[in-house]
Amino acid sequence: MVVRVGLIDDHRAMLVGVTAIIQSHPGFQVVAVGRSVTELVAARERMDVILLDLTLSDGSTPVDNVAALVGAGAPVLVHASLEPLAVIRAAAGAGAVGLVDKADEAPGLMAALRAAVRGEFPGGDWAASIARVPSAPARIPLSAREAEVFARYAVGATADSVAQSLFITRETVLDHVRRIRGKYAAAGRPAATKVDLYRRAVEDGYIHPHL
Repeated sequence: MVVRVGLIDDHRAMLVGVTAIIQSHPGFQVVAVGRSVTELVAARERMDVILLDLTLSDGSTPVDNVAALVGAGAPVLVHASLEPLAVIRAAAGAGAVGLVDKADEAPGLMAALRAAVRGEFPGGDWAASIARVPSAPARIPLSAREAEVFARYAVGATADSVAQSLFITRETVLDHVRRIRGKYAAAGRPAATKVDLYRRAVEDGYIHPHL
């Protein structure tokens, strides 16, 4: 049996990264993606589980989004990162079956998807699982130039395009990225992949995901 997964996130880097993780696991297939609930539903695909970014930038609310997706007949997991407990509780009340922390590594994400499909998430107020979402970590200080490179590279720009926009060489961009990764690794917050870099940039305010 192939588990058919739908993904909703309004950031392309997250869609690409999470899709790659899921597709790399036998027995799972991402059959539809969207930047909004409307886009996902319009795909008219049968889905066994849906992973929903809890906070979208289209003006929708978590409660409305969860309710709309529950009506589609697939269990809904919310993908959360540092959202207030009240927002988590609202999503739970609207019918979401559980929460996945965006900071989770691939094994945690896949375990949550499997549990949702099997109906194994505990009933009741699972919003207590917000305790798994860490408090905002200490911000990693970067130089002004590192912050400029980080803000562009983390959202999906290539090293060549970052270099062109900042009037520096590609090698200089890659040197900055290596130093940035080194700083995060030293602080116990590794950023080995581009998706990890995006997460760290959002966490530390170097980019603003909903602008």
